[in-house]
Amino acid sequence: MSCKEIDDFLRLLNVSPSGAVFNPWWEVDEQNDVGHNAPAIRRNQLRAYLEERLGKSKVAIIGEALGYRGGHFSGIPMTSERMLLGKKKDSGIHLEQVFFGIQPRQTSKPEKYQDGFSEPTATIVWGTLLKLGLKPEQFVLWNAFPWHSFDPRRGMLSNRMPNKSEQLSGLPVLKAFLELFPCDQVVALGKIAAAQLEKLNVDTHCIRHPASGGARLFRQQIAKIVR
Repeated sequence: MSCKEIDDFLRLLNVSPSGAVFNPWWEVDEQNDVGHNAPAIRRNQLRAYLEERLGKSKVAIIGEALGYRGGHFSGIPMTSERMLLGKKKDSGIHLEQVFFGIQPRQTSKPEKYQDGFSEPTATIVWGTLLKLGLKPEQFVLWNAFPWHSFDPRRGMLSNRMPNKSEQLSGLPVLKAFLELFPCDQVVALGKIAAAQLEKLNVDTHCIRHPASGGARLFRQQIAKIVR
């Protein structure tokens, strides 16, 4: 495993679909980003996150798509800016558990949320896995559709389910990710992620997504897999 493989993977993320899709590692959110260096910050944060897990992760957790409260600004799937800024210690999540070696930076404008955005799914997933005794480098988070699909009527600060064409466009990235992280267990959060993994003939556990009242069942199901 090498850093070159991660750089190749990051370049693969550059090819995102057109339409109501935001690419946080290569595009600027003109309304909400702190500046034009925001994509480079997010790329560096994703690189640091992935580097620490190369050759170490045992469990891959695959969600549906990047969320505006999470990876849109942090650059890391199912990970919020607030985690990176050390504002989730009360949930048992510390910055150094996400990555170390570089200084984390907020890419959303402070006037939007002074302490950065917080994503409930991110807090539940990270908090649960850490409480189950997994070391941070033993699990790696990704999405079947790696970019942020938003509702064009509501703007960038919204989420929507990627359509069938968009889902297909994410398959090569998902395949490359699983080759980069050949984990013992692959867990799909919800049916969309499970269907994408099935297209790649990946043996997976499909469990409840923690959003929309699913947190309790998610915790129960992931505990059985991890234990």
